[in-house]
Amino acid sequence: MEKYVVVTGGTKGIGRAVVMRFLRAGWPVVTCARSAEDLAALQTDVRQQFPQAVLHTLPADLSETNECRRFTDFVLGLGGAVEVLVNNTGSFLPGRLQDEPADGSQLRQMLAVNLLSAYDVTLPLLPGLIARRQGHIFNICSTASIAAYANGGSYGIAKHALYGFSRNLREELKEQQIRVTAVLPGATLTASWEGVDLPAERFIRSEDVAEAIFGAYNLSPQAVIEELLIRPQLGDL
Repeated sequence: MEKYVVVTGGTKGIGRAVVMRFLRAGWPVVTCARSAEDLAALQTDVRQQFPQAVLHTLPADLSETNECRRFTDFVLGLGGAVEVLVNNTGSFLPGRLQDEPADGSQLRQMLAVNLLSAYDVTLPLLPGLIARRQGHIFNICSTASIAAYANGGSYGIAKHALYGFSRNLREELKEQQIRVTAVLPGATLTASWEGVDLPAERFIRSEDVAEAIFGAYNLSPQAVIEELLIRPQLGDL
């Protein structure tokens, strides 16, 4: 049975770096993103860099529950086994809670993208992992998952919740030999920081986060990195 690495939000930033790292190691990868054009561009880059690589893609907006189900049906329909799941889909909207819309729409949006996408993708894939007693789940959290930041607002709430989801999963799945890792990167040079007048050296590289994830996966089955905290060398921004 072929084994797959599944990465959500795989066309940009950390997600793209993770896709490329596992493809370079010879793993078949399945990914999704909202933009079909971005997925096509990713396929083109992959064919140029890794001509023998296997990459399956599906356009999907994982802030919508039905789209999460469509994506997991696509993954399961490939007929293989999920070896690694990287829940990377996320979105950042800065601002104070007191300045957010009074109808709560911003919190609901941040929860849908940053928390419920991971929940809705993980649960349909769990039965296969549990049956095989094998697999590794990575949830891309943030340093905002463990510390409050000014202007963090609903984003900070959602990332705290994703961290809690990760910790619960780890506790519940350890007896089934399924590893769960919360990845907590600080400021990473991705689209979220576009336009900021700071040198690139002040940020973490997406490729460094991907390399850390790849290394954590490659530990022996007797060990798990429960929390992977990565910050810029000079500290948080």
